Amino acid sequence: MLKRSSSQKLESSACGFHCIKIKDISVNAGGQLIIDNINLHIHCGKITAIIGKNGAGKSTLIKAILGEIKHEGTIEFTDLRNNAVSNLKIGYVPQHMNIEKNTPMSVYDLFAAYISKVPVFLRKSSRTSKLINEQLRVFQAQDLIDKRVSDLSGGELQRVLLSIAITPIPNLLLLDEPISGVDRNGMNLFYQNIIKLKTDYDLAMIIVSHDFDFVRKYADHVILLEKVIIKEGTPEEVLDSEEFKSMFL
Repeated sequence: MLKRSSSQKLESSACGFHCIKIKDISVNAGGQLIIDNINLHIHCGKITAIIGKNGAGKSTLIKAILGEIKHEGTIEFTDLRNNAVSNLKIGYVPQHMNIEKNTPMSVYDLFAAYISKVPVFLRKSSRTSKLINEQLRVFQAQDLIDKRVSDLSGGELQRVLLSIAITPIPNLLLLDEPISGVDRNGMNLFYQNIIKLKTDYDLAMIIVSHDFDFVRKYADHVILLEKVIIKEGTPEEVLDSEEFKSMFL
């Protein structure tokens, strides 16, 4: 990966030479076909939005990509400059994170547990603290480092999870309903952060979303899913299609 300074930004916009190929992904659960024969090609610097009704298989597809559930098909990460297949590094921001109220775990504890091999209760490393501060600063969340995770607002937690998800920079960032439970100010900041990720980082994004205004404005490619891909194309091609209207309007 090309990086620049501590914030890990590219010296220019995303390279465009990395391709993620999701081939023939299918998931069966209890004899029921949940998603069938999903094929996607995603390039770095691009946002693919997945839309569909509840139960269409959107979250199942995310879990299959993460390797959390058994599935058929393959996922490949290819450097198109030399046609080399490499291991795919994935970052993930879930729709929900179950945290008990009054849990004493701080943002530092959560972040350090993810990136450090040393248990956080043994010692607080200045090197780890510096890295966490730098990564939180990318999303204007550095002031949250000592705050309890259970006390974070939806927007604050989202910025923390985004910071964790890009440490280190993944090839693919998965976001499952990222603005669920986020207020309007938090949504606006999220949109700014998505543009930052798209323009400054060498990664691709798949975003599951019900926010069609966001999809129309920010997505490069849209997948309308109902167990199979019903329609795909640009935001205009999908959101203005008869398939979309028959499903949502």
